[in-house]
Amino acid sequence: IAQTADSGGLDSIWLYDHLLFRFDPEKTVGIWECWTLLSALAEATNSVELGTLVLCSPFRNPALLAKMAHTLDEISDGRLILGVGAGWHRPEFDAFGYSFDRRVDRFEEALQILKPLLRDKTVDFSGTHYQAENCVITPQGPRPDGIPLLISSRQPRMLRLTASYADQWNTAWLGQANELSERMKWIHNACAEVGRDPDTLDITVGVQVAFPDLGPTNHMTENPLSGTAETLAHAFRDYAAAGTAHLILHVTPSGLPAVERIVEATLLYKSTVS
Repeated sequence: IAQTADSGGLDSIWLYDHLLFRFDPEKTVGIWECWTLLSALAEATNSVELGTLVLCSPFRNPALLAKMAHTLDEISDGRLILGVGAGWHRPEFDAFGYSFDRRVDRFEEALQILKPLLRDKTVDFSGTHYQAENCVITPQGPRPDGIPLLISSRQPRMLRLTASYADQWNTAWLGQANELSERMKWIHNACAEVGRDPDTLDITVGVQVAFPDLGPTNHMTENPLSGTAETLAHAFRDYAAAGTAHLILHVTPSGLPAVERIVEATLLYKSTVS
């Protein structure tokens, strides 16, 4: 699937970061570990950007995560977008022995280590939850300006942290582009609070796409995108007009036929905006 996206002209591929899903106490659903799989995809692809939507910050020490990110950026020749978040699914925290309390406090400290290590490759930090004394990233990855940091957020404090530290903001999950305007107000207000020009923050949107003719769909919005390549291309143009820098599509049912339809729609969209 990743190689089809890569050869078909898509811009990026993205992975979730979870250890298990347990919405029913009696039923556990598994998922492969994100970073290991992302490393394999870095070698298996050539041009697509590689993103995490999003890494759960408490699962990895932030200084080590920065080291891992620069290493993966080297392997992929500068194609990583590092998306991070505070985590939300308590059962996986409990199952793997991670603390679930004070997640935003921990996340804020992690950002104070992670952001300078991604950009400047050095930090000296001592906090309540994390320490990084005279930490230096060497060797460094291929990009002099470092690795872009994406944060997914919707609550006021997390939005302020996004405005303070992120290069990209993600909001999800939407269907139609007209659903975006209210959420844009959230991040613009947060930027105003911290004194940041919102034009310096790229807006990325997680969008649900459903192809019911290909099989059962499982979408997280009431009105997912669907239809022909022309319909999807038109929706992509609507998102661009609304100020979106990057669309991240969650397509159901998953598989090659669905990805091939997205490739067709994306090529059509690009042919009309180039």
